[in-house]
Amino acid sequence: MTPVMKFKKKFYFIVASYFRFFANFAFRRWHPRVIAITGSVGKTTMLNLVECTLGNKAHYSHDANSAYGIAFDMVNLRGVTGSKLRWFYLFLAVPIKSLFYRHKEEFYVVEIDGERPHEAEFLASWLRPEVTLWVSLGLSHACQFEQQVKDGLFLSLDKAITHEFAMLPQYTQKLVIIDSEVDLMNRALDSIKQKNLTKATVIKCSKDAVKTYKVEPNHTSFILQGTADGVSHEYEFNRPMSKDIAIQLTMLETLVNYLEVMPRYDFSNLKLAPGRNSYFDGKNGLKIIDSSYNAHLISVKSILEMYKAMHVPHKWLVIGDIVDQGSIEGQEHAKLADEIIKVKPEQVILIGRRTKKYTAPILEKAGLNIYTTLDPREALKFLEQNLTGQETLLFKGSQYLEWLIEKLLKNPEEAKYLPRREKAAIKRRQKRGLN
Repeated sequence: MTPVMKFKKKFYFIVASYFRFFANFAFRRWHPRVIAITGSVGKTTMLNLVECTLGNKAHYSHDANSAYGIAFDMVNLRGVTGSKLRWFYLFLAVPIKSLFYRHKEEFYVVEIDGERPHEAEFLASWLRPEVTLWVSLGLSHACQFEQQVKDGLFLSLDKAITHEFAMLPQYTQKLVIIDSEVDLMNRALDSIKQKNLTKATVIKCSKDAVKTYKVEPNHTSFILQGTADGVSHEYEFNRPMSKDIAIQLTMLETLVNYLEVMPRYDFSNLKLAPGRNSYFDGKNGLKIIDSSYNAHLISVKSILEMYKAMHVPHKWLVIGDIVDQGSIEGQEHAKLADEIIKVKPEQVILIGRRTKKYTAPILEKAGLNIYTTLDPREALKFLEQNLTGQETLLFKGSQYLEWLIEKLLKNPEEAKYLPRREKAAIKRRQKRGLN
């Protein structure tokens, strides 16, 4: 760990408490009904679904899910995405704006990350949400919790991460909505209720409501049986969506029933953040699915299952490393190989040292056509030399896949819809020679 990283880790919550202290004045002045969304993956998609439904009745914490980001969002300020000098501005601006700024919407729909130990509790004890939607649970950011396991605080990474997310339900006032099929999530909530740590009602949703699921590169439809009225409803999207989104649609219906607002079934104009199943036309007839934003096994598995269900010829996969896994990166990349094999892709391109070391040998043994490299530029050369224009390409993982996609777009101006467009990300790519 670098000296800078050690400094950040040591003083993270001290500085965050400074910003929370002042932002709380604006929060108390506003006094919204807080709807918190948490989980290992899928938080932003859930927030977007809620936004499509509630519209301008709520303020949404776009691009803010940390102790810092939410404090800044409370006074309508953005965090640090460019020059580090902005920190000096924020240290002055947050106290000043907290004296007079106030959001006006009835609801605050806030995404809360459990990226590091104690962050979820830090935010939950402050916001004390009326409703919490816990959408998923997996080993994202596992390396952040390894020390807790080494210190004997928890028996496993699974339990450490579950404990972190479970802080939100403990501070929830009225309603907690969870996935009935996630065992650790259910056991955590059962324990919380038995210990009387929350008075909130717990509703467990299930994907069993799915009657039909059809997915194409640029369209998805679900037919779900209603949780309240038992009537089937069809949901439409103008992009590929994983079948796992059904649990979020069921959670959304539960939330809508609780809030007594009009439900919505047509999500054809749903705007997701870049890198979450965006569809693009590529050069010479290529079909491109950009799911490059998230790189954890739980999200990769979901997207690969979606791709398997998609009836298209010439399926190609471009897969980057799964990051932030610490000591379990080997086993996670081996599991990744198992999921890739199920898709039966025509070609697999692996980028990164982890996929080369742990994933490639398993795929080779299974007889798949694979190409491995550590350099995105070499991957681009391979693609340009071997693509015919009839392929559908799915991109998932880290290793600057957004740069690869940009080079394959039919319309170069659509690059603005790709992830990691901020100045800092552009500089990182340039240092790698990715211009």
